[in-house]
Parts: sequence; C-alpha cells; structure tokens
Amino acid sequence: MPVPDLAAALRELVADPGRVSDDARVLADHGRDISHHAARSPDVVVYPAERAEVERVLAFANERRIPLVPFGEGTSVEGNVIPSAGGITLDLSRMNEIVEVRPDDFLARVQPGVTRISLNERLAGDGLFFPPDPGADASIGGMVGTNASGSNAVRYGPMRHNVLGLEVVLADGTTINTGGLAAKSSAGYDLTRLFVGSEGTLGVVTEATLKLHRLPHFVMAGRGVFPDVDAAARAALALVRSGTAFSRIELVDEHTVRAVNAYKGTDYAKAPTLFLEFAGTEVAVSGDVAIAEKLAQDAGSLAFESEEDEEARSRLWDARHHAAWAISATEPEKKLISTDVAVPVSAMPDAIRHARAVAEREGVAAIVLGHVGDGNYHALFMVDPEDAGEVARAERITAEIVRYALARGGTCTGEHGIGAGKIAYLREQYGPAVDVMRALKGTLDPNGILNPGKVLG
Repeated sequence: MPVPDLAAALRELVADPGRVSDDARVLADHGRDISHHAARSPDVVVYPAERAEVERVLAFANERRIPLVPFGEGTSVEGNVIPSAGGITLDLSRMNEIVEVRPDDFLARVQPGVTRISLNERLAGDGLFFPPDPGADASIGGMVGTNASGSNAVRYGPMRHNVLGLEVVLADGTTINTGGLAAKSSAGYDLTRLFVGSEGTLGVVTEATLKLHRLPHFVMAGRGVFPDVDAAARAALALVRSGTAFSRIELVDEHTVRAVNAYKGTDYAKAPTLFLEFAGTEVAVSGDVAIAEKLAQDAGSLAFESEEDEEARSRLWDARHHAAWAISATEPEKKLISTDVAVPVSAMPDAIRHARAVAEREGVAAIVLGHVGDGNYHALFMVDPEDAGEVARAERITAEIVRYALARGGTCTGEHGIGAGKIAYLREQYGPAVDVMRALKGTLDPNGILNPGKVLG
C-alpha cells in the first residue's frame, strides 16, 4: 500500500520526530556497506530508541507491504544491509544500552546497537570479555545477523556459540524471546540459532543475551615468517594437529603485509606470516609457544618471535584487523571484494594454494589471509564496479574459490553471510534444504518485507 509521505507517517510512530530522516546524505550513508555491491538508498531512515518503537514501525511496514532493513554499523561486505528494494532502513544505533552484566553467571544482556569494543571495555573491569571479533567495531546486532566470528573463533566459536537468547520483533510487530539466562536448555526448537545468521530476513533483534568468558591470566603472541604461503599453511595445519591451546592463528601473505606496513606504518617482514596467540597459565603458554616455534621451524620458517608485552600484542593484532582497510587504501577509487569461504582444516593448505593460483591466472593482485585454525580464509582484491571486465573477472575468481570449497565439503561463507553476493551459491551448497529455509521465511515474514533480496533472493 503506497504511503504518500512515508517520513511524516513514521514520525507519528516515534517519540522524537527528529529520529526519522529523509535527508539525502543520511539516506546515502544507509544505502551502502564497505563492499563493491551497488548502492541503493532507502526512502527513509528511522532511529528507534526502544523496543516499542521497533514494534510500531514493523507493524506499520508489514500492513503496508513496505520493505524494511535493520542496520547496525554498515561494515558488512556482501551487501547485507543495502536496501535493494528501497523502503525503510531501521538504524538501531540509538539502542545501545548494556542492559545487564552478570559476572557470576558469565553473561550480559545488551541492545543491538552496542558495539563489540564498547562492550569489552565495560566487561574488562569484571575480568571478562566477549570473544567474537570480526575486525571492524561492528554492532552486536549486526554480528548476530551475520553469525560473525573472527580470529578468536578457533577457540571460542562464532556468534552462534556465544548467544544464549534473543529478543526479536517479528515482521508483524510481535515480540518473542528465544532463550534465557541458563547456560543450556533442551526446551523446544532452537530458535536462537535460527535467527543468528538470518541477516535481518526473519526478524529484528532488539536484545541479545551473550555468553561471556574470563580474561586469560597470561597471554603471549607469536609471529612466524615463512618463505611462501605453502610453508605458512603447513605450519598452521601442524599447529592445529599438535593440540596446543592457541586462541588465535592467522595467516597473511606478503601482499597483505606490504599493504599493512604502508597503512599502519609498521615494518613487518614482507613475507607470508602467521600471527599466533596463546592464553592460559604462564607455564602452559610458555610450553605451547615453544612447540609452535619448533613446528614453524620444521615447516621452514625464516624467523619466529614471541611477545608478552600487552602494548606490543595489541599493535600486532591491530595490524591484522586493519588488513581489509589497508587493502582498500591501496586503490581508494575502487571497491573491496572479500571472498570468504571455509573448508575442513586438513584441506586448507591446498585451498589457499588454489585461491592464489586462480587470482594470479586472472591477473589480479589479490591477497590471501584467513583464520586458518578453523579453515576459514579470504581472498581480497579491489575492483571498479563500473568496469564490466573487472567485475566479470572478480565474479570468475569468486566462483572458482567458492566451488573449490564446496567440492571439499566446505561452505560458501564462513562469517560474512550470504547477503546479495552469495545467493546463487547457497542452493549449490544446500540443495533442497533451501526450500525449507524459504518455507520458514514465508511463515515468519509472509509479506516479504524483511530485507528482501537477501540470503534467499
């Protein structure tokens, strides 16, 4: 049902009319993410301040068949939050309250606009932290939407392993709760995991109950430099098989290191590198680091350094987390493509070799990096969205890398989500199971207003 003045109608639904905007700059800011996918501005942006406003806006949109897209920090890389059908963007950044922290129960309740860095700053005083770390200072709501993970996932798992329950507003404005404060439950279907990773296509998260972890007593970081990516990947696989209690293991190639050095002013050796982190007791960590150094040497490492100073460790991981921004800075006039797949860990060295070969064959200066401890890796490169030849080449690279992963029992996305960019591969991966997903979508969002054109197309 058309609404002649959508912004005016929505201003009636929120306490402060100033939290509804149709300003061209605001619309443009909510019509893109950091990827190469084509921008598309919404017709209006609403900034709800409480759950009741979310309920009213959703009920309004559902009755009138107006598309609606939840929006966090806009750091997604598969066009996840681009409102491809226009309509309403629901910016949840004003809902940024840490509702409750329960240190004795190792959990926190937070609104979706809370960012991961602000949450961990609050938790540090209680000796706790929330592990998922997708690099960017993403919002918790966005991280729920894409089942984000990051470098800590090899030890602590992705968002699905760290969310105990959700408060979700459905398409018709009804609110449901999917979990509780207990550490486990066998009651009914696991709706929490259904909504985690659904990218705003099934409902809008207005609160999340998160599983917290104790900050480790002792931490050491390591950095191994290798003559080639193959050697670094072999060392990573050996570390996984060794049983050492590492909390992070990240591989970057020489192109990544060069870009990071330029972007961050660091002087890391321009060679394939494994970034490592170990946490636990001092005795156990020291033993694990010694094992890691020996395994790195066996794989042909050129150098291996370890560091326990907190500032030095922070610099090291800051450099790794800024890899995507560093690559983007090499050709600022272009857009970033980050092909994200995962394979069984044993297939990872060959998979990385394959990704490099595909990019080189296409003549693209791609970088390869990844959370190699859990088989998740990325090929990143820049593309001009207006150049049909470059776009076609990028699509060929993505297709080959994804299909290589699928042929080995892997997945078309390990952490970025399907968004608009991986829709075709979802059916290749799951076949008829996609029809079950579509049936669930039809039940929860019968009018198809929630983030249309994403995940299932």
